[in-house]
Amino acid sequence: MVPVLHTFRRLRQRLVVSLAAVALAFAGLIAFSGASHAATQGPCDTYAAGGTPCAAAHSTTRALFASYSGPLYQVQRASDGTLHDIGVLTAGGVANAAAQDSFCAGTTCTITRVYDQAGGGNTLVYQGPGGTGGADTAATANTEALSVGGQKAYALYINPGNSYFAYNSSGGVPTGSSPEGEYMVTSGTHVNSGCCFDYGNTEIDHKADGNGAMDAINFSTECWFGGCSGTGPWVQADLENGLFSGGSKTWNPNQVSETSHFVTAMLKNNGTTQMALKGASAQSGSLTQLYSGALPTGYNPMHKQGAIILGSGGDCCQTNRNASAGTFYEGAMVKGYPSDATDAAVQANIAAAGYSTNTTNPFTPGAKVSLQATTPCCTTDYLQHDTSDDNVVIAPVTSSSSATDKGNATWIVRVGLANSNCVSFESANTPGSYIRHYAFRLHLQPNDGTSQFAADATFCAKPGNSGTGYSLQSFNYPTKYIRHYDFAAYIASNGGTNAWDNPTSWAQDTSWLAASPWS
Repeated sequence: MVPVLHTFRRLRQRLVVSLAAVALAFAGLIAFSGASHAATQGPCDTYAAGGTPCAAAHSTTRALFASYSGPLYQVQRASDGTLHDIGVLTAGGVANAAAQDSFCAGTTCTITRVYDQAGGGNTLVYQGPGGTGGADTAATANTEALSVGGQKAYALYINPGNSYFAYNSSGGVPTGSSPEGEYMVTSGTHVNSGCCFDYGNTEIDHKADGNGAMDAINFSTECWFGGCSGTGPWVQADLENGLFSGGSKTWNPNQVSETSHFVTAMLKNNGTTQMALKGASAQSGSLTQLYSGALPTGYNPMHKQGAIILGSGGDCCQTNRNASAGTFYEGAMVKGYPSDATDAAVQANIAAAGYSTNTTNPFTPGAKVSLQATTPCCTTDYLQHDTSDDNVVIAPVTSSSSATDKGNATWIVRVGLANSNCVSFESANTPGSYIRHYAFRLHLQPNDGTSQFAADATFCAKPGNSGTGYSLQSFNYPTKYIRHYDFAAYIASNGGTNAWDNPTSWAQDTSWLAASPWS
């Protein structure tokens, strides 16, 4: 490694450590020891660190707390009516979609419950016979498959006639004029103008109880008061008796149509004077401030009742049926009015989760792939080889990087040189050279045709050790996985005599997103 590049990486490491120390002192979020990195966090960990803890948290795709290891949702089999809970692959990780596939094989399943990960007992149950009562039905469980961090998951895909509701008087959801924040990840490709695809605070009696009785995110093409600009869908506030794009019945010119397949929608309301709406792609980028200002006239103060709705308006669905369509991947409701910094951190967490429509195996021989780090310190870093030596490292790659850097971070998947059930990674920039380990350090070297090289250059893709993405197991050292440590790459075990075997953050450092190839 050339001295300049070595010095850069050392300075970068010291900067990361310094920033982590600041974060520990002021927020208690991150701690570094040597070259170890921060533990994986979920959106609700971020909200809690910002002083606005989650009162309710729901998802069919992943855990929203780093420590959560319980069920995400419940499915019911049509063939015999049996119920089954679907959990996560690991604590804080992605849903175990394989468990759903196995349980529902040969029949259809519906999603009957979405569990409250926050522990308040605010579990969403479908509004129909056998659920919370009412006229609706449960949504089909496998309508939309997707991937999160490279792992298969399923959406809660709501069509007209599907909806969910929760109410627990001791569940901790804000009531009255108490401040509240909410977000959901939804889809800009499955929407309609029917009333009303909402997630958030609603009436406990399923009736329209007047201005301010609701405080829910609406995502739809519904233009309640008229005068809308564009075709939508839009992030709006359902405050009862209207969908608000801003602080009045007049259309807010700062509204933006959110048409991405995965969309982050946010609403926060301090209960007495102000609210804000934000939106973004859930795959990348920062939030757009759609509105921040006074509450509409007649909604000051709010009169929230503390029930939760998903997929319908508040006056549904005991004697009528939901008319809206929408997709729900994850969402949470929090106590208090989150800061803009907290909102931004939650959006960064969502973008780093790796939502994608690609559910195919990214390690198909012949495919190109870039391997993105998932540890919070290093989510812009990719596994790549130096041009000055044969070391394999992690370093940032962006759209403005040179063609050489992009090529160095791109790998061609090959049938495993030592085992056809596993894979080897050939450099896109240096044909005939592969990632291999030597003395546990990763190098890029030409294939010399020996059985030793073949074994050292073969890795078996497994579900991510952190519950996100994939982990790449060494073929000839099966307790060791490709890991980044101090920005260099090794095969490492979870604990051992080598520095790079440090168990701190091992699960995150050995988990990689199979990203689109840079070259």
